Amino acid sequence: VEILGSGCTKCKTTESHVRDAISQLGIEAEVVNVSKLEEILQYPIMMTPAVVVNGEVKISGRVPTVEQVKSYFQ
Repeated sequence: VEILGSGCTKCKTTESHVRDAISQLGIEAEVVNVSKLEEILQYPIMMTPAVVVNGEVKISGRVPTVEQVKSYFQ
């Protein structure tokens, strides 16, 4: 799971929600922060934060809820 963003408050909140969802589901997943612009630009997004699961952009431009993140894994 990749969290795309500069490390702003919204990005940190997104990471927290992703980690909470992973914990609640009892699954194992590596969470990686991607903050380098050249790496972020490799994805088809217009705004951050964004969440990428297995190479697929699941959400961008807003902070997902924990429930939304959980749906990405089910």
